[in-house]
Amino acid sequence: MKKIILLVLLVGIGVMTPQVTVAKPSSGCATIQSGILTYSVGHYLAGRPLMLGFDPYGYNYEAHMFRGYYANAYLGRYGFPPYTGDADAYLAANPAAAKTWVWPYRDDWLLMKWNDAWLSNKDCDGDGSLDRHYGYLSYIGSGAWLTNHQSGTYEDDGVTYKWEYFVKIVAVHSDAVKTEGVWYSADGVEIGPDIWGEFAIIQEVHNDQGTGDHGLLYKSSACPGFGAYKP
Repeated sequence: MKKIILLVLLVGIGVMTPQVTVAKPSSGCATIQSGILTYSVGHYLAGRPLMLGFDPYGYNYEAHMFRGYYANAYLGRYGFPPYTGDADAYLAANPAAAKTWVWPYRDDWLLMKWNDAWLSNKDCDGDGSLDRHYGYLSYIGSGAWLTNHQSGTYEDDGVTYKWEYFVKIVAVHSDAVKTEGVWYSADGVEIGPDIWGEFAIIQEVHNDQGTGDHGLLYKSSACPGFGAYKP
């Protein structure tokens, strides 16, 4: 059986931070379109402006999404070029990549989407990074959300099977209560399992041809839709 990677559990909040340096404009917010937000020292694209549209790794910060190989969610920030599907050629040029924890998952596919409260496409607070939970002290109550859709294949006894996993995550309301690792609304209805201290998982779906798993793993009793968690 294919072990679900659960990118969200491994990555935490940091994966979508573009690691930028910025020359702040004289007034207003720094934007990607302005060309002054750049990849930071340590990134493979260090010093280059953040790209409009998808960058070579699969990030589209302007559109609030990532689409690409699982490993590419990390390889750039580790100083490696983007992986394009030829493992032998990639390792011949970048042998150290094999030592990263993401390498075994290199051929799995990932689609992430998020809203502006999770990670904005502007720097309006002047801290030199794309804003997170702008106007709030933390993610709690901000209405931030994220989705992950992972997919791939695996072999078992010579047979190739397909699998996929989908999850919705939201920032909980300021009056939510966490008890034994689960968030509850103010009136005691279960929102979902805690993740990262300020968020709850509100829906999970898992399909696996090899195991016969199909459909819903978890659905929030409070609400599985993002609209219920707006500020």
